[in-house]
Amino acid sequence: MGLPRLIAKLSNLKSVSSSKFDEDTTKWHSYDAWIEKHPSALETFQKMMCGAESKKIVLFLDYDGTLSPIVNDPDVAFMTDKMRAVLRDVGSCFPTSIISGRSREKVYEFVQLDNIYYAGSHGMDIMAPVQPSRIREWKHHATAVDKKGNKLVIYQPANKYLPEIIQIQKSLKEKTAAVEGVKIEDNKFCMSVHFRNVSDEELDTLEEKVKTVLEEHPHFQLTRGKKVLEIRPPIKWNKGHALEYLLESLGLASCNEVLPIYIGDDTSDEDAFELINQKRQGYSIIVTSIPRETWASHSLYDTTEVMLFLEYLTKWKKIGLAP
Repeated sequence: MGLPRLIAKLSNLKSVSSSKFDEDTTKWHSYDAWIEKHPSALETFQKMMCGAESKKIVLFLDYDGTLSPIVNDPDVAFMTDKMRAVLRDVGSCFPTSIISGRSREKVYEFVQLDNIYYAGSHGMDIMAPVQPSRIREWKHHATAVDKKGNKLVIYQPANKYLPEIIQIQKSLKEKTAAVEGVKIEDNKFCMSVHFRNVSDEELDTLEEKVKTVLEEHPHFQLTRGKKVLEIRPPIKWNKGHALEYLLESLGLASCNEVLPIYIGDDTSDEDAFELINQKRQGYSIIVTSIPRETWASHSLYDTTEVMLFLEYLTKWKKIGLAP
């Protein structure tokens, strides 16, 4: 058990009743059993990097719950200055992308780094390097130039649904206006209905109102995340597809020497975890303090451990030594 988990465990055992002690003991036994199947990426870092010197490491990251803590108000999910500095360093060592359910513009506003790539709306809005035209049909692409003058492309496979998404947003706001605590977030190609601040008594009412909106747009999909309902357009596209697209954009899709590393905490990240698992090429790392079913091969406890892992990667790259 790593030091952060040991400290947390000891803290939980202070000044508790016998029943509370039993509850915590059961919880930690469960976590210890789970961690054997999904070992800590910190404690196994040297083993993970063994032989990786000859590999092309490519890093993929979720944002909320991975680079920043989950907060009650999604508009203030700021990452720390320390995390930003660490992310800047790792981005200078490896091709790095953030794949988030948020809008691409919102994620950039939070991160404010120009040496990484951004994919918003669960990968339905990607800004990436210019890739060979053979990769995908160009009708979903637009050209762009970053602040350094580098040529990029923007890939938006759900672009034709944008007018309907705007209608859905309007309907959601109207139908859920009376539900206290709800927040509708426009992520451009998907809509998020945050209910973290909604009372338990109103949750069923909120879900019914959301389903009422979907009855008007039956081809759209309803998915669930951490305290959020999401409405997505009817295309076969997720974070796993976004990972593949970014690898193609970097010219690494068919490379046997590529080592993708994906770190995320939410159910939407499971598509990318599953892809890496099926390819048997790379590492998938889930960020969680609670045991749960996952495709991820490894784990990190919280955002603090994510930052440490990124620091380990940078140090390993720069001086060739694992911590």
